[in-house]
Amino acid sequence: MSLPTSQQPLTKLNVFSLKGIQMQSFHTTWLMFFVCFFGWFGLAPLMPTIRENLHLTKGQVGNLIIVSVSSTIIARLIIGKLCDSWGPRKTAVRLLLLGSLPVFFVGLAKDYTTFLLFRAAIGIIGASFVITQFHTSMMFASNIKGTANAVAGGWGNLGGGVTNIVMPLIFASIVGMGFTKGEAWRYAMIVPGVMMVIVAFLYQRFTKDTPQGNFEEIGRTKKVSEKTDWSVLKDWRIWALTAAYAMCFGMEITFDNVASLHFVDTFKLSQSNAGFWAGIFGLMNLFARALGGIVSDKTGKRFGMRGKGLLLAIVLLLEGLGLILFAQAGSLVFAIVSMLSFALFLKMANGATYGIVPFIDEKNVGLVSGIVGAGGNLGGMMFGFLFKSSTISYAQAFTYIGYIVIAVSAVVFVTRFVGKKEAVAEEVLLGREVAVA
Repeated sequence: MSLPTSQQPLTKLNVFSLKGIQMQSFHTTWLMFFVCFFGWFGLAPLMPTIRENLHLTKGQVGNLIIVSVSSTIIARLIIGKLCDSWGPRKTAVRLLLLGSLPVFFVGLAKDYTTFLLFRAAIGIIGASFVITQFHTSMMFASNIKGTANAVAGGWGNLGGGVTNIVMPLIFASIVGMGFTKGEAWRYAMIVPGVMMVIVAFLYQRFTKDTPQGNFEEIGRTKKVSEKTDWSVLKDWRIWALTAAYAMCFGMEITFDNVASLHFVDTFKLSQSNAGFWAGIFGLMNLFARALGGIVSDKTGKRFGMRGKGLLLAIVLLLEGLGLILFAQAGSLVFAIVSMLSFALFLKMANGATYGIVPFIDEKNVGLVSGIVGAGGNLGGMMFGFLFKSSTISYAQAFTYIGYIVIAVSAVVFVTRFVGKKEAVAEEVLLGREVAVA
């Protein structure tokens, strides 16, 4: 017996609608990722002040960049499993409440060591991305999964752009109240902490795990201790996607971390102006990641999974070339133009990657999403070592990363993303009738 329309995954995405549990969950889950991203990178645009206040060296700043993304790697793997076990709703609420604590209390850090520990703890909330992708995949049908995932992920990623613009303004407002700069950056972090607590309530109130109801209501709940199907690790396609995501999302979070410092040190901008241009990079998520998902779905409908893979390889190639141009920028104008260029293809690559992920192993969507998502942070961690080096300039680091991205695009190009288990999904993407035994 078929389910009522209200309990089926949606085949269309109307971003202006709040009708039905599918769209309510969609809007709540991207908002959850947005506030987590805001808290995750709330410190980045304030790093010029924090660096001075805590007397940090370039190596220490590099360590902070590394730890802010590396702690998310394990967290994403765990969160992916918990989504499969608890459902995305419970997982999101608990992550928001637990993750808000280091965001609230990072202001207590008085030296490099304590600040490093708080930064590592804050990095855990970056795992919220896996929840967003998992939850969106539950609410939308195969023909629109890539678009829905990309829009939700992109709008969540907006937090990285908004925080670069807004946090310096919050900081300046607090200074204007008479507090010192050393106090202002600490009090400013209370704002994203409060936002996370509010969204935890909204997630509890306005979402369901699936269109049919929560996991426990439909008998889907698994025991957390249930053995994880690690056999997915034998699938080369997952590793190709993991490498791809390391190149696009890994570069995105790295740039979110270093952009303000790069603009301050290289082009002598003020902290607020540097934060503005760094924020423009993040604000491109308003449309660029969604564009990658939309094009991925349209390509898949016409050319199948092979077309989706080819699209991903192309946008990665263009991202790498754009990074190399950015690294050579001798003026602020050229730097901004080249930044916007590589940002477009980078964010499209984010969307194109997760236009493929839900089709790899539909029985382990959470686990696969977690593995690929962790790859993004692994890339960010590896890139962090380049920016930490005392012998490599930021411009040289961007150049090296550009060449690495180009190499990975070649790997993606030769990877066949369709296996025997995905034959039905392939037929659905191509709009063909499928006989199901």
